[in-house]
Amino acid sequence: MDERMKRQMSFLLEIDRMKEIQRQTYLADGTRRENDAEHSFHLAVMAYLLAEYCEEKVDREKAMMMGLVHDMVEIDAGDTYAYDPEGAKTKEEREMKAADRIFGMLPDDQGSKLRALWNEFEERKTPEAEFVNTLDRLQPILLTDAADGKSWKEHGVRRSWVEKRNQISGENCSELGKLVHELIHKNVESGNIKDE
Repeated sequence: MDERMKRQMSFLLEIDRMKEIQRQTYLADGTRRENDAEHSFHLAVMAYLLAEYCEEKVDREKAMMMGLVHDMVEIDAGDTYAYDPEGAKTKEEREMKAADRIFGMLPDDQGSKLRALWNEFEERKTPEAEFVNTLDRLQPILLTDAADGKSWKEHGVRRSWVEKRNQISGENCSELGKLVHELIHKNVESGNIKDE
């Protein structure tokens, strides 16, 4: 095995650790929490299926790949719960350091491409990045709604928290943004999200 392939194999074994990173979101049936690998897979499929709802054309393949790489940094940085203000204070620093290490494992040409996709997702300046960020907000809402608000109830999540987090939802995909806000409203009405 040459050096290039060794680096690729090391990276592939490293990202297997995404299966160990537990998120706060439960599976749709509420039986257990999902992991980062499951979340990223779900986002990639959503990107393929839901691109038709974007006003500005998005590159499906690029969006799918962005969905797959966006949480790889959590192998080192851990999953920061969306409604954890303390964890949010150090999130950017932890994730940048993780991105340097994890994408740096690959041969330079591949590592720089994946790192550029991750940077693009974080910066939210392209149609694909806006779209995948919308999906990254829709996916846990969709699952938590299906699981009868289980993780929202456990954490005492408030409407203002969810609305603030989802302000960007639908910037390029108004139908998806509308769905996010309908699901929030539904769960406030049912008591799964605390109204204030």
